[in-house]
Amino acid sequence: MAWLKNLFGWTVVLLPAIPAACILAAVGAGDMPVFAASALGVVPTAALMGRATEELAGRSGPGIGGLLNVTFGNAPELIIALMALEAGLQEVVKASLVGSIIGNALLVLGASMLAGGITRNNRGGEQSFDRTAASVQGGTLLLAAAALVMPAVYILVSGGSLPMPTDVEIDFGNTAQTLTNIVAVVLIITYVAGLIFSLVTHRDIFNPEHPTSEAGWSVKRSVLTLAVAGIAVAGMSELLVGSIEATAHDLGLTEFFLGAIVVAIVGNAAEHWVAVAVARKDQMNLAVNISVGSSAQIALFVAPVLALASLVIGPHPMALVFNGYELAALIIAVLITAQVTSRGRSTWFEGVQLLAVYAVIGVTFFMA
Repeated sequence: MAWLKNLFGWTVVLLPAIPAACILAAVGAGDMPVFAASALGVVPTAALMGRATEELAGRSGPGIGGLLNVTFGNAPELIIALMALEAGLQEVVKASLVGSIIGNALLVLGASMLAGGITRNNRGGEQSFDRTAASVQGGTLLLAAAALVMPAVYILVSGGSLPMPTDVEIDFGNTAQTLTNIVAVVLIITYVAGLIFSLVTHRDIFNPEHPTSEAGWSVKRSVLTLAVAGIAVAGMSELLVGSIEATAHDLGLTEFFLGAIVVAIVGNAAEHWVAVAVARKDQMNLAVNISVGSSAQIALFVAPVLALASLVIGPHPMALVFNGYELAALIIAVLITAQVTSRGRSTWFEGVQLLAVYAVIGVTFFMA
């Protein structure tokens, strides 16, 4: 039991929720019990992912640690979105994509700045992080936002109309899909170039050399643990999302709010947990890499991959044409994130401001 407590910390008490969620789902106990159990089960799996990320960052640096964290953390969302595409829920998928981008850029980064700032006493409660690396991440988000906005601009200029939040499945035609495919390829190429830039040609900026101690986990153990934790998070997330729809409908939530807020938060539970935890330990480089890096990975890789996958999955292709609420939230989130991270320092009040913007967007989505 001691080794379990060492791995999971206080969340060890929630470990029984993992088998409980699987058993409840297998026996058909109902959506609400499965939802509650799987929601609790996400917590210890996310905590284990956080521990592995910290150990990996200590050995390999915040750049590689953050990248692997967001990759394993976003895997459940990619799997869930592919399942939704097959069911023909293109608009729900797009809502969850935008929800993940704004959730990481506003909610996760804001919570990290707030949690880290209130535990930081020197320099008036400020925390510092690499300004150059953060600026590159912010610029990448701006690029992604510009690319994702253009299909909607094309639809409007050509005399069409944007989808409504109540829509579930829309076919925008061959021309819009062709533009989407081109945008998707450009974004994926940019994402690969960004990996080369951050991990190879400019590794010293994103992953500077740092002393490592012999204590702690090896890189191999950290990566394996991160992979196992990612699989566990994916399993719990699948059960949770599978039960969310009926539970949300019982609570009177719309499909749009469900995809943009609820599914997005659940799908990124691991990143939420880890970013806040490391920020409290004054590891803001890692926290920023996780929160902003996750938004960038969703925009530059996950969204275009899903758009291309929709060519062979589901009833018809998914054009990256977002509704007005999604476009406004996307533009606001990336602009504010770029501004807040531009000076390389953060305070708890900046965290409050980011959370306030996210709250306003969430309320607007709820009322849409």
